[in-house]
Order: sequence, then structure tokens, then C-alpha cells
Amino acid sequence: MFEDKTLVCKDCGAEFVFTAGEQEFYESKGFVNEPQRCKACRDTRKNAGRAPKEYFEATCASCGGVAKVPFQPRDDRPVYCSECFAKMKEEA
Repeated sequence: MFEDKTLVCKDCGAEFVFTAGEQEFYESKGFVNEPQRCKACRDTRKNAGRAPKEYFEATCASCGGVAKVPFQPRDDRPVYCSECFAKMKEEA
């Protein structure tokens, strides 16, 4: 029923494929218009209003290394680096 279509992005002018699967999804959601932007331009537009994440440095409670985390560390809770956190999840 659906066939892949090549469309042109209205922002950057690049060609992109509107796949048959995407067309089926659009129809199932009741969308009547085809996409006007390529994935890269859609993502850029979607993230334009968001502030970049702020990361904080803390000392890993397990190995003592530096851990960068997306939250303000507190003294009453341990913080783990990515490697130690992954090891703890495997053990649980």
C-alpha cells in the first residue's frame, strides 16, 4: 500500500526518505501532512528550547575516582562513577 518517498527538507534542503513504515505510523496517528524536515533538522528544532544539561563532579564512593553526574551530589548519599554503578547493578 505505501511506498518509500524521497522528500526535501525545508530547512537544510537535503533529501530524506519518508519510508513506508513511517507513512503507516503517520496514518495510524491521524497525521495528514508529510514531514517537512529531515531527522537532523527535526531533532535540532526539538532541542532548541532546552538548556544543556549541567554536570557535577563528585568522588566515587567505591573506587575514589572522579564521577560526573547530572545532579547536585549530597553528603548524605553515596555517588558512584559509571563503572562502579554498572558493577553494582550486575551484582543486584
